[in-house]
Amino acid sequence: MNVSGERLDSEWVRGWCEQTSAALGALMSSFLKTHGFPPDENVVILATDESRKATGELVDLTPIPSDLTTLYWVIGEVSLPDVEHGYFIHSASTVAVHFREYGSVQVDDESPGIVFASDGGGHLFAVAGSGRVWRSTTASWFDDFKVAASSIQVRVSDPRL
Repeated sequence: MNVSGERLDSEWVRGWCEQTSAALGALMSSFLKTHGFPPDENVVILATDESRKATGELVDLTPIPSDLTTLYWVIGEVSLPDVEHGYFIHSASTVAVHFREYGSVQVDDESPGIVFASDGGGHLFAVAGSGRVWRSTTASWFDDFKVAASSIQVRVSDPRL
């Protein structure tokens, strides 16, 4: 649940996917001319039966917040290496691998956070039980995390994405 008490809505996530894909099309069509080199693959990958199965396994493995489950029910993963300095929403299977290897992260006085995303600089993004999104202060699983957004919806709707 996010700070306002509203849960992430799957219809909102679907709308975000459509808007982001359209914006990426426009951005990528002028990327080579603007930057002088071709873009990497920038995609929003919708959930599949396989990725939904991985989400179910992640739910069984971790104390995954409900907003993250909703996100993964719609989105398989997101790769935006050419948007600002890069943003990535990891697949549920990748999150599970990382959870097994590193565990959860401590975010202030909240319940432990689950790392679900990163940026091109290696900073990590985690979500905890409150629904708030936390960003690592360094490119490390073991340093401090600071609040980055009041909810996944706020973070995902960031116009830079």
